Amino acid sequence: MPQLPWPEIDTVLLDMDGTLLDLHFDNHFWMEYLPQRYAEHHGISRELADAELLPLFRDNAGQLNWYCTDFWSRELALPIRDLKREVAHLIALRPGSDLFLAALRRAGKRVALITNAHRDSLSLKMERVQLAPWFDRLISSHDYGFPKEDQQFWDALQQDFGFDPARSLFIDDSLPILRSARQYGIGHLLAVREPDSRKGPKNTEEFAAVDSYHTLVEGL
Repeated sequence: MPQLPWPEIDTVLLDMDGTLLDLHFDNHFWMEYLPQRYAEHHGISRELADAELLPLFRDNAGQLNWYCTDFWSRELALPIRDLKREVAHLIALRPGSDLFLAALRRAGKRVALITNAHRDSLSLKMERVQLAPWFDRLISSHDYGFPKEDQQFWDALQQDFGFDPARSLFIDDSLPILRSARQYGIGHLLAVREPDSRKGPKNTEEFAAVDSYHTLVEGL
């Protein structure tokens, strides 16, 4: 991973799930736990539950609804918030996230969490990992009405938080979102090599990737 030109970076924008937190919680919830509870609730087999859910997931991927607990509670007639609490013990930091945030604070960088997660999910995760004090702002794309995949999200963030895109670093595990940030003009972009600790490294294509936050801290 290339060394970052820290003197040229004033603002650091960080994704949450898969970037600071292990994506295992979300993957397990959406692909295993929720389908199982949906099957039990409707008295159907797990196979049938998957057959009903997967097309719904596909149709809403990359849109604000995909990240919205209210939408899925209505759509599936299940209390999504409560179900997430049932497996909240799986919420965990990625190694070195807290050290990286502490180093950014010491270096005097402005730091914002920008997540597509609904405020309910954000609150639950901050209860478990208590990272909130390291940030100047915690921003959910639901505040703006557009997901990070949409250029209108970045316009709204600019009006709300005020930052110089060319002098900003953005780290996210989603390649479509990184491409959206690049289109907006964010000057420094990093993907995440292993967002889910149970799934191994992924191909981050044209983006340099964070293997370890310990490495990023060097030079800060």
